[in-house]
Amino acid sequence: MGAFIKIILSCTFVAFLAIRWTSNFDAESLRGAKVLVTGSSKGIGEQMAYHYARFGAKIVITARSKDTLQKVVEKCLSLGAQEAFYIAADMSNESDLDRVVDFALKKLGGLDYLVLNHIGSTRVAMWDGDVEHAKWLMKINFFSYIQMAWKALPSLEKNKGSLVIVSSLAGKMPSPLTAPYVSTKSALNGFFGSLRHELAMKKSNVSISVCTLGLIDTETAMSKIKGKVNMPAYPATEAALNIIITGATRQPELYYPWFTYIWTLTKDWIPSFTDYVVQHSFNYNP
Repeated sequence: MGAFIKIILSCTFVAFLAIRWTSNFDAESLRGAKVLVTGSSKGIGEQMAYHYARFGAKIVITARSKDTLQKVVEKCLSLGAQEAFYIAADMSNESDLDRVVDFALKKLGGLDYLVLNHIGSTRVAMWDGDVEHAKWLMKINFFSYIQMAWKALPSLEKNKGSLVIVSSLAGKMPSPLTAPYVSTKSALNGFFGSLRHELAMKKSNVSISVCTLGLIDTETAMSKIKGKVNMPAYPATEAALNIIITGATRQPELYYPWFTYIWTLTKDWIPSFTDYVVQHSFNYNP
């Protein structure tokens, strides 16, 4: 009964914060904002680019596919972006990381928002001992984030900007069949949670928002989990908008959908129940 009451109280508190946080969002604050979004040729990143465009921002997008990026930029301009540019890059290549940030700084004249959203491809399967793949994935999903963040920090500091990190519920509540991916998201949460404290202690102008997402209905995610996962997926366009609002209102965290926050609490309050739900959300026959 005690755990149940805690859950009810937490739900009420989170709902209150969500209403208050959304009401503080000023869409006009994004008009003319200088934004770099990674992983933006499809999925959540693509949807973020379109939302920023509708708000009248100045945008640089990046991913590997030049042809797809060009199409996204054209749509951003048609939706109202003041400026939109693209640069094709490989997030596993260290020199590309600096090149992307330098490109954005040159084209936009600085940065107000750095939105780190890209991820490397990985299987949804039992871990097979492939350490090299885990290292490669960590390079893309974690080390590239901290390198790009460090490169952009001086401009963000000058402009009282925001660093927005797209993470996952898997980084706070590990799930099976995704061990390498879970490790990268856990690393993101730890590093940027620590960096947020350090920036606050230094009286920095830069805010850090870590966005914890549940399952999102991107084409890539849906194809990978088909027949393997028993849980609902939520709209990429809505997730993208929530991420943008979180960065614009300089909130330290986002949980989308909102009840993902409750799941992060249940693993401590009622761990055996949480373990049962997590393990039975995946289809696996030994």
